[in-house]
Amino acid sequence: MASSKSYQVHESAIVDAGAQIGTGSRVWHFVHVCGGAKIGERCSLGQNVFVGNKVQIGNNVKIQNNVSVYDNVILEDDVFCGPSMVFTNVINPRSAIERKDEYRDTVVKKGATLGANSTIVCGVTLGRYCFVGAGAVVTKDVPDYALMVGVPAKQSGWMGEFGVRLEKGSKVGEWICPGTKQIYEETQNGLRKKQG
Repeated sequence: MASSKSYQVHESAIVDAGAQIGTGSRVWHFVHVCGGAKIGERCSLGQNVFVGNKVQIGNNVKIQNNVSVYDNVILEDDVFCGPSMVFTNVINPRSAIERKDEYRDTVVKKGATLGANSTIVCGVTLGRYCFVGAGAVVTKDVPDYALMVGVPAKQSGWMGEFGVRLEKGSKVGEWICPGTKQIYEETQNGLRKKQG
């Protein structure tokens, strides 16, 4: 991998002029980053990843092999995109009809995990630290910390920031991480970490 800049790019990758890539990021085999893309620090773009022009990627984002991040997708810090997962940006595509002016924004909030082969239908927001299971198809907004599985994806529990399914606590609306013992509380928008 070449490292003449503050980030590394494999010799088989294409990074178009104008692309912004942060310090410590790595761009692996056969990746294509378009000129309008903005990629943060310490990111990893796996083999055969495509990043469109109107894409914003935060810091410490890991995008595994064979993922295309199309225009109008925003990935906040610490997002994990599993192998071969799919983003879309048009809700009703047709080959013979151009709909570039109808792209819908997809926002993936800080710390979210998108499992291998999952599909994210455009126009949704995925909450902080949510966890989308392998093969799930997300068609609507996802609350913070929600565990989503199935086709279409439905919530089947809660996941903590440690990446472990939460267990019910002793109080109503309270959840506990078995790994860290962190307590979470239910809110209108999902869960939040209990302070103190």
